[in-house]
Amino acid sequence: MELEIDVKVTASDLYDYLLYHTYTGFSGMLGTLAGVFLIMAFVSTRYIIYLIAGVVLIAYMPCSLFLKAKQQAVNNPVFRNPLHYKMTEEGINVSQGENEETQSWESCVKAVSTGRSIILYTSRTTASIFPKRDLGDKKEALIQAISTHMPPKKVKIRF
Repeated sequence: MELEIDVKVTASDLYDYLLYHTYTGFSGMLGTLAGVFLIMAFVSTRYIIYLIAGVVLIAYMPCSLFLKAKQQAVNNPVFRNPLHYKMTEEGINVSQGENEETQSWESCVKAVSTGRSIILYTSRTTASIFPKRDLGDKKEALIQAISTHMPPKKVKIRF
């Protein structure tokens, strides 16, 4: 098995990843829950400060993640040019220009999908992002490669 894919990660792809990563984690869920409780407190008490705090808590995270994604897309040289991925039996090889890195399948933490991307976590906080628009007819082959080389409990990809 050998699969090669070229992807160009944009600010919107980064934003999609950051939203998924944040809101499936404890801090994202806790912040949203706290915001909802504050808005509910406003409804029952009519103290405007509860409404303001709730709206700020709920709106702050998506806004800050959007700005972070735009900033990373502009400032990080990795996102300026396409990345070339090569999936083999041994692992994933990613290259861009002169730089090349290989990741073994065993070291991959999990694989998930969003509406826009397939995300392959290479650590708890870093991931390879495969925008679906760049996958074309290779989407099924990518999912098959990931599913074949990673334990089923680590793969949460929806079609």
